[in-house]
Amino acid sequence: MTRVYNFGAGPAMLPIEVMEKARSEFLDYQGVGASIIEISHRSEEFDAVINETDRLLFELANIPDNYKILYVHGGAQMQFSAVPMNLIARNPEKKAAYVESGNFAKLAIKEAIRYGKISVVASSETSNYDRIPELEMAEVDQKSSYLYITSNNTIYGTRWQQFPSTDNIPLVADMTSEFLSRELDINQFGIIFAGLQKNLGPAGLALVIIREDLLDYALPETPNLLTYRTYAEKHSLSNTNNTFAIYMMKLVLEWLKDHGGVTALELQNETKAALIYDAIDTSSFYLGTAEVIYRSTMNVTFNLAENGLLDKFLSQAHAQGLYALKGHRNVGGVRASIYNAMPTAGCQALVNFMKEFEKNHA
Repeated sequence: MTRVYNFGAGPAMLPIEVMEKARSEFLDYQGVGASIIEISHRSEEFDAVINETDRLLFELANIPDNYKILYVHGGAQMQFSAVPMNLIARNPEKKAAYVESGNFAKLAIKEAIRYGKISVVASSETSNYDRIPELEMAEVDQKSSYLYITSNNTIYGTRWQQFPSTDNIPLVADMTSEFLSRELDINQFGIIFAGLQKNLGPAGLALVIIREDLLDYALPETPNLLTYRTYAEKHSLSNTNNTFAIYMMKLVLEWLKDHGGVTALELQNETKAALIYDAIDTSSFYLGTAEVIYRSTMNVTFNLAENGLLDKFLSQAHAQGLYALKGHRNVGGVRASIYNAMPTAGCQALVNFMKEFEKNHA
């Protein structure tokens, strides 16, 4: 079997130990004689799976008791609608504030406009989202039902290094591409959500962590399967959920715990990112695309000084087992997504290739 170093932005690589565990249990889950994807979501066996997933999330993310964990259909982009539908009526004027730091924030704004009065209180669009825009909380309407941010911008390789203090305005964060990659104070947030396909498991499901006092503001027209209260009351099982994705998330969380938890992975992620950023910064052959102080540790974006070499760089990298390095069409160049499952050896292999390529083509 040949495995590549998968730098894809998502669906992203999973730990090999997780996939081997899933493979070993796939046909016969714990002696049941059936696969985990064949048994009922209301079975005793799956009940144990979802309860253990809850427990591991509370432990690893240090989630306070006054928060609920929801497993919601549709992935992260479904939350672009679900968030305003569940929270914008917190204020009768249906106002909300958004920070536009990239493509996914822009899409979230486009959805939210359907449900209320949306203010874009900061944007870095004019610099092609190469930074997190400066936010002045004094300019945010205190009647806003919530303030929305995207904590890590997958396409552009930027992230919030520190989160804004919002006082009584609930802070909502799309953390799809970085949840559990660094330690967080969950108390800073009203809602955190993340699609599974970066650091948590396979695509198709979103994890939502919501403070309990925010569960009862859904618009009357909100569909039942987009209403957070429904998920909270029914343990996300009012209908058949994506049981395989939840099972896979449990395995990923077990792997994370076995490898020292979020604290250990954060240090490893910083080391991995530093390897690649150092290769960029010590060369005039490679050019970083994100402002240095806003650089992400999950998505490293850069270009080649001579654009005519990009296709050759990507094809030769692919031939050496460095997979899915092509940058998003909005940025171009190269993007190395180095989520929790990417080993340090993968980042070192990329750096070695970068240096060799530069030596041969500079």
